Amino acid sequence: MAIADEERALVDRFLADRDERAFREIYRQHCPALYGFARHLLERDVAVEDVVQEAWLRAVRRLPSFDGRSSLRTWLIGFVVNCCRESWRDARRHGTEQVADDLRKDAAQPAESHAEKLDLERALARLAPGYRTVVLLHDLQGMTHEEIGELLEIAPGTSKSQLARARQVLRSLWAMPVRHGGEDGK
Repeated sequence: MAIADEERALVDRFLADRDERAFREIYRQHCPALYGFARHLLERDVAVEDVVQEAWLRAVRRLPSFDGRSSLRTWLIGFVVNCCRESWRDARRHGTEQVADDLRKDAAQPAESHAEKLDLERALARLAPGYRTVVLLHDLQGMTHEEIGELLEIAPGTSKSQLARARQVLRSLWAMPVRHGGEDGK
């Protein structure tokens, strides 16, 4: 989907003379969606704020190269996705997050209660970052596999297979009972 005429006018006004009102309008229109998207991808609120702020900084610097082939929101989400990827890499490098290992450990541990099931938010948060990204881009943002492939620099077929695998993992997570205990789940 190409950029709408109104958005193009706002972008052009901002680029022409750094019109603050134009930027505020762009920010107002898109920031809630970017925060929501980042919140689905990341688990810590501090990281969400950092990621969205960094995404906006990068987007503003690169705005002159925005060609309008996609919607502005799709283009902005690309920055959020890239910043989230960097956050995941940094977390893994510093040993603060072990997404895939934690998912396997949680799946192998017996649940304490069969009465409650994981809700969608919890299940999404437990997906590996790549799977979660494809699910959110396709199912929440309505992007095609071709758009996802272009955004993530993967083949459309890879997007399709990751989505299928992510949905399979989600189904198995929904079938797993929620563990109860202290704040840390013990």
